[in-house]
Amino acid sequence: MFMRCFRILARTYNVRSTIALFVAIMLIQTFSFPNFAEADNKFTSSFAELVNKAKPAVVTILTKTTTNSGAPPPITGQQVPDLPPGHPLHDFFDKFFGGWPPMGQPQQPRDSHGLGSGFIVDPSGTIVTNNHVIDGAEEIKVLLDDGTELEATLNGRDSNTDVAVLKVSSNKPLPTVPWGNSDMLEVGDWVIAIGNPFGLGGTVTSGIVSARGRDIHAGPYDDFIQIDAAINRGNSGGPLFNIDGQVVGMNTAIFSPNGANIGLGFSVPSNQARAVVSEILEHGAVERGFIGVRIQPITADIATSLGLLSNKGALVADVDPSGPAGQGGLKVGDVILRCGKIKIEEVRDLTRAIANTDPGNQITLIVWRYGREREIKIRVNIYPKDDQLAQATTGISDSTVIKVPNLGITLSDEPQGAVILSVSPDSAEELRPGDIITAVGQDKVSKSRQVSEAINRAKSRNDKLVLLLVRRGDQQHYVTLQLLKK
Repeated sequence: MFMRCFRILARTYNVRSTIALFVAIMLIQTFSFPNFAEADNKFTSSFAELVNKAKPAVVTILTKTTTNSGAPPPITGQQVPDLPPGHPLHDFFDKFFGGWPPMGQPQQPRDSHGLGSGFIVDPSGTIVTNNHVIDGAEEIKVLLDDGTELEATLNGRDSNTDVAVLKVSSNKPLPTVPWGNSDMLEVGDWVIAIGNPFGLGGTVTSGIVSARGRDIHAGPYDDFIQIDAAINRGNSGGPLFNIDGQVVGMNTAIFSPNGANIGLGFSVPSNQARAVVSEILEHGAVERGFIGVRIQPITADIATSLGLLSNKGALVADVDPSGPAGQGGLKVGDVILRCGKIKIEEVRDLTRAIANTDPGNQITLIVWRYGREREIKIRVNIYPKDDQLAQATTGISDSTVIKVPNLGITLSDEPQGAVILSVSPDSAEELRPGDIITAVGQDKVSKSRQVSEAINRAKSRNDKLVLLLVRRGDQQHYVTLQLLKK
């Protein structure tokens, strides 16, 4: 075949030029295309060396809680029957229901056991795990990879990020694993999980990063790494490694319709977990920033009502007048677009930015107010342990009643503001009797007539939508409503 092609080329070109062309083609093939054989070998290489170094620092967490049970668990609606020794079902009930006492006999306190995973980050015995692994435990033990069992004490925990720090004492330095930089992880990167699924200690699984920045509504600071490495019950608190053997995450949750792994696992990023651990070790608890606001996402309708070009940002729905935000000049209806150097695209961006700011530091917020950007400086306070919220009441008194036909509502002036007395059937579902309208657009209102006048102005401008700030109980949020043709 080669000589045939060569002869064909020689008919058109002279021999010298043909040979030069052939050599050039071979060089292009050699240097322009990747060596897939080498790449494939790299991707399928063994993780054995990594596992041998990391596994000794991965531990099993054993917990015990004493519970006073009121009744044994039902078996098809019935209690455990009183069976004589030697009965064919006696061993069955004893094995699977832990020897519950027969019907009619008093119930005794029982020990409830739990298990999870963890990893050692300091040779003196500092162990990191999930908060939900040890939550409520009266006794915590740690089982090392070599079978050694140690008593553990709780150094501190943070339920918002599901991180807990334990301490054990040993007569020798313990093996550790190094922290890695989770910000360097990319979708498609290899990851390795080591843990204790279903009590099978030292189990190793691998997979890739499926997604970053997942919010699974587990807490206010969700920023999970999604992985397809198999993790199951008992893996909680265990480390997630990159191919360099560094901890880049802590396996925390799975999504599954049946409780088994289906390739949807979630890990707390190492940078987040490491910061929480440092706070706990230094202060015994996590100190987060606080400015005293309630915020909500911006929908397309809200963006249109406020004259925003996009629905990015965080809308201020309520401000504590005595808090840092209130004292700094932030107002209800402001849209926070930037916090320092951080661009706020969604609510959680601002939540994290404030939480990660050291109390006492000053931040600069860029907000959207009345059609233009403004700069507001706020000094961040420490997040209070007991968040006391003002309670709003909705009692109705004998006062002037004003109808707002373009919204299909009837309002009454009350001490707490413009209270909705009734809502017509063709009005928006977002409104209920007892709701208090506290702002129209970015303008505060305290009287029913102010609401009516603001709606009339919107109607005269041929606005199709109107933005209302509504308080219901102790919650306040914005809603966009379509003006009715009345």
